Amino acid sequence: MYPAPAMRLRLTLITTILMSCAQAQSAPALVPCQLKGVESAAQCGTLQRPLDPAQPQGPQIELHYAVLPALSRRPLPDPVFFFAGGPGQSAMELAGPLSRMFARLGQRRALVFVDQRGTGRSAPLACEGDQANAPARPLAEMVDTDAALARLGQCRAALQRLPHGDLRHYTTPVAMADADAVRAALGAARINIVGASYGTRAVLDYMRQFPQHVRRAVLDGVAPPDMALPQSFGPDNQAALDALFAACEAEPGCRARHPSLRAQWQALLAGLPRQVLLAHPLTGVEERVSLSRDGVLGMVRSALYVPAMAAGLPAALAAAAQGRWAGLLGLASQMGGVGVYSGMHFSVVCSEDLGAPAAQQAAPAASAPDFGGSFATVYQRVCQGWPRAALAPAFYTLAPAPAAALVLSGGADPVTPPRHGARVAAALGPKARHVVVPQAGHGVMGQGCMRDVLYRFISADSDEQALAEDAACVRDIPRPPAAVPLALRPASAAASAGGAR
Repeated sequence: MYPAPAMRLRLTLITTILMSCAQAQSAPALVPCQLKGVESAAQCGTLQRPLDPAQPQGPQIELHYAVLPALSRRPLPDPVFFFAGGPGQSAMELAGPLSRMFARLGQRRALVFVDQRGTGRSAPLACEGDQANAPARPLAEMVDTDAALARLGQCRAALQRLPHGDLRHYTTPVAMADADAVRAALGAARINIVGASYGTRAVLDYMRQFPQHVRRAVLDGVAPPDMALPQSFGPDNQAALDALFAACEAEPGCRARHPSLRAQWQALLAGLPRQVLLAHPLTGVEERVSLSRDGVLGMVRSALYVPAMAAGLPAALAAAAQGRWAGLLGLASQMGGVGVYSGMHFSVVCSEDLGAPAAQQAAPAASAPDFGGSFATVYQRVCQGWPRAALAPAFYTLAPAPAAALVLSGGADPVTPPRHGARVAAALGPKARHVVVPQAGHGVMGQGCMRDVLYRFISADSDEQALAEDAACVRDIPRPPAAVPLALRPASAAASAGGAR
């Protein structure tokens, strides 16, 4: 016997009320909060997550996340989740610049920043000196690889004594299960996921584990799970440096100022290690240090990340070849900003990259005559004693994209160049599109017209419309010309540059 219409209505109302109460009880307790560099008020929340997913009743960690609500009175239901790079960066610490970069997206969609476990406020795995505001360390310690490895060993031991110090449980697959728990807590059926650098690996794994919850995906500077990051450093850094030399040779002014730049570079490397006098970039105090080949390669690699900084390398390398190192050190020191949580960084890389399939670990040293395998050797030494997780073989696979995916690469990127993006886009299949910004470095989302391209891609009504969005404007983004030191400029030009503010 069915209830009368009035009774059915009453039961429906009661059921709706009870369901609303249940949802309210399970919903996250978002509280107003302020994020550094974000002008508008945010809402912050926490979730309790098991440290070891295999032991849900075991030790718990507190996962922190922040939501910037959409500004519109009629917001869309699919928020944008940002996955930070590194590995080891905090998404909440990046909320300031990211929220400004994607302000248009924030008009109708909430922006969500999850501090991946091991970073920021989520069971942080920080070592001394990780953060940007850390006290200045003497240059001699900064360039001493053995001393740095010793400090990392001490940090690892200290982290393992923490309640959340089982370093095997900070891998990407576990972190993406955390991110999906945030999605569920916010009540979003589907989300738009955006990742840069290591964050692209997070995006790929989220798509693999939770394809039904992906509406759009953006991967900027692709670092796939089978990349074996330390082994890729040498050939990718070498390609970027060779491209810099070629650009100088093709630019009349640079070629005239530095006709023997490659030879100077080789002579510089051949003269290492050597004792030099350097002014500390933070304190200004002069120190005598021993510069090794690895130390100089690290400085060059840092400058190559950003073309505007790489433009200063020809002059800096020519000066260093003549014993003047201030320019090269100054360029390298510009790569500051948001810190990396070293404990999380090595927990990810030691488990995922050094545990990658053997076929991916061969280092093509012949294609990196200058850089060789020095960076890979450092990681191998760190990871010898670092606890490692056993990753399922499925983690290293690339399944077809479940939704439209925009894959972005910078043609001058020294760490995630287009060769990685092209391979990933091919594996993702017809729902993926690979866009190369020819003269961009590491990270292209904020370059010129790319902000508008990304906005239109996510805002499009269908996957087909999103993939058809015009990105031809990126071809017009130029490579910055080689910098000319003030001392070499004509007097009138130098005076003009000095007077501009």
